Amino acid sequence: MDDEFFDLVDEGDRVVGRARRREVHARGLRHRAIHVLVFDPLGRVYLQKRSMTKDVAPGVWDSSCSGHVGSGETYDQAAVRELREELGISLESPPARWFRAGAGPETGGEFVWVYRMTHDDPVRPNPDEIERGEWVEPAQVDARISSRPGEFSGAFRFLWARSRQSGGGILSSKGASST
Repeated sequence: MDDEFFDLVDEGDRVVGRARRREVHARGLRHRAIHVLVFDPLGRVYLQKRSMTKDVAPGVWDSSCSGHVGSGETYDQAAVRELREELGISLESPPARWFRAGAGPETGGEFVWVYRMTHDDPVRPNPDEIERGEWVEPAQVDARISSRPGEFSGAFRFLWARSRQSGGGILSSKGASST
């Protein structure tokens, strides 16, 4: 994991170099990531509880799927790869892009594309990545974040709030589907 390379990007999300994962995190260098919010046909979102072995935000609740964009990889390629690696969801094309967040302290210096999709087949969480997962009503996610914010990753809290404000709202995710 520490041997992974990430592209370093400038304030405009243009590649300016590359560095190993460990260096990127240790020095707080600007890089790229994806988050995918997976909804079931009833509008519930799948949340993952991150494995305690994760180097960032271990043991807290997070987006359905999230991960870094590898060096030379596109956001869309990373979304497809991470869905397969973390949740066992194989797609031929990426899910719908929902919104983008700029690199800042809320995202750990990451430019983030947030994707959304509806999925009604079983989810197979990778135990190396995910301790467990559950389907949760959006209003219940709001209530849990409000009452126990420390149980959620900081990036997820930020992105979830943005998703609730973005055009169309959470329930519009029902229109996005897996392929």
